[in-house]
Amino acid sequence: MNSLYQETNFLMKKYGLTANKKLGQNFLINEEVVDEIVNIADIKKDDLIIEIGPGLGSLTCKIIEKAGKVVAIELDNRMIKILNDRFSLYDNIEILNEDILKISLKNIIDKEKNTSKIKNVKIVANLPYYITTPIIMKLLEEKLDIQTITVMIQKEVADRLTCIPGQKFSGAITYSVYYYAEANEVLKVPNSSFVPEPEVESEVIQLTIRKKPPVKVNDEKIFFYIIKLAFMQRRKTLVNALQNSNLFNNKEKILDMLKHLQIDEKVRGEALTIEEFAQIENYYKKYIQK
Repeated sequence: MNSLYQETNFLMKKYGLTANKKLGQNFLINEEVVDEIVNIADIKKDDLIIEIGPGLGSLTCKIIEKAGKVVAIELDNRMIKILNDRFSLYDNIEILNEDILKISLKNIIDKEKNTSKIKNVKIVANLPYYITTPIIMKLLEEKLDIQTITVMIQKEVADRLTCIPGQKFSGAITYSVYYYAEANEVLKVPNSSFVPEPEVESEVIQLTIRKKPPVKVNDEKIFFYIIKLAFMQRRKTLVNALQNSNLFNNKEKILDMLKHLQIDEKVRGEALTIEEFAQIENYYKKYIQK
């Protein structure tokens, strides 16, 4: 029998635990998957690894052997005692009972880079599926000094995050991820790899943070807002999606813009490339914004 499965059962019985559905807890019991995640993350002795939602520490115990420092951020205070008990003999781990969406990762990274021999920072996590998107966007939008993000997420979300903008599965978040990082699907994970078994398929993806964006825009906030508008009513044409916004309140101006940019006026936002959205933002800033 899988020793990680036995270990998980032992810990849950010892500490009287059940998975918290509200926190989206599914404990990873597949040792091969754990080893593969650690291998994909390419952890070195001068790396700081920030692990989000370590739970029982199944992934942590492999990361801690390879990393220079591990900062494990866990929301569920029931897990904190387990993590403290399991890793009490290690001097290269810090366990924080915090909400990943509220904590300042920049402060953590700055502190470690200023006081240790850490060179690179990497995120590794089996993410709670119900808040995958907010976590990913926090990691990207805060422009943290990180190298890679290696996370297990729901496969349906993985398809959306890793596809090329303008292709099948594209959503507004596809463009955001592509703007900040190169995204790859790296490992499909069967449902049987967890207890309790989730109803959805899982996949490990890796985001490699770009040194500079693939397109040049004047105002990132407006650029992403235009993309959001285009996807809020994705069955509408781009013209109809934009004309009732507080940016474009004149249909003729939008039609003139699309003609100038040589974009089909009947196109839907989901069919546009990231380059075309950048052209729209640049045109807006130059000719339309007052």
